[in-house]
Parts: sequence; structure tokens; C-alpha cells
Amino acid sequence: MEMKSFFIFSVVLLLVSFSVIHINHANGADFINYIVNPARKLLDLPENRIGEGTCSNNFIQVNQGPSASLPSGIPTYTVIVLNACYSGSCSISNIHLSCGWFSSARLINPRIFRRLNYNDCLVNDGQPLAAGESLTFSYANTYPYKLAVSSIVC
Repeated sequence: MEMKSFFIFSVVLLLVSFSVIHINHANGADFINYIVNPARKLLDLPENRIGEGTCSNNFIQVNQGPSASLPSGIPTYTVIVLNACYSGSCSISNIHLSCGWFSSARLINPRIFRRLNYNDCLVNDGQPLAAGESLTFSYANTYPYKLAVSSIVC
């Protein structure tokens, strides 16, 4: 019986990791209405339908969060740039981010991320990120920079 419970728990955990289940209890009714929302929809990730040959800035997701500070106490931030397209046909290159006067107390490989001008940073040396591929780097500064996709080439 314990193995069966573990299996059911694993299946539910897997389903929840890909979807979010919203449970509505009807007032005074004896039933529960389950609404399953795909995580892709809730996270506002773009959809790439088979046969669509278009891509947009929305396919590139830029996420960042705090990480361990440098020994000097300067805060660090880890950035993940993801090609969220899940079709094999949407390789995206020349990814430029708006980045203000981006600078870092920690050296970043310029092939991964570099500032070209004010508010213009280049990702992956202009090389393509394939569908589902991501790139990660860390920087150190007293505050996080707002990074957003400004242009891409499909």
C-alpha cells in the first residue's frame, strides 16, 4: 500500500509541476470543480503553434535573482536568458537587452554578455540561442539592473 501511495504522490507532483490546479467549491453543492491551467499560460510564456513561422521578443525570457554576495560584501545577481520557444524551428540570434549603464564588479565573459552602448547589451556574442536553450551569468553591483529584451533576429 505504501508503494501505491508514493506512486500517486509522484504522479500528482508531476502534474502540478506542469500545471496549476484551481479548485472551486460551489456554495452549498456537493461537488468540486477542478480547473487545470497550464503553467505556460500562468507564467505568460509565449506559445509557438506548429506551422507558425513567426517569432517575437516574447520568446526570449530574462529572469534574474539575488545570489551569494562577493567576499567584499557586494551583492551579486544571477541572470538566466531563455529561448522559451519550444519548436525546433525558432533559433533566435542578435539578442539585445536594454540594460542602462550596466557594469559589474565581477568579470563577465564578454562572449556571454557585454554592454555595447548605453542601454544596449549583447547576449551570446550575437550567436543564436536554439529553442529551449538558456544562458546564465552572474554580475555584482550594489543594485540589480532592469534587463529587458530590446531586439532580436529570428
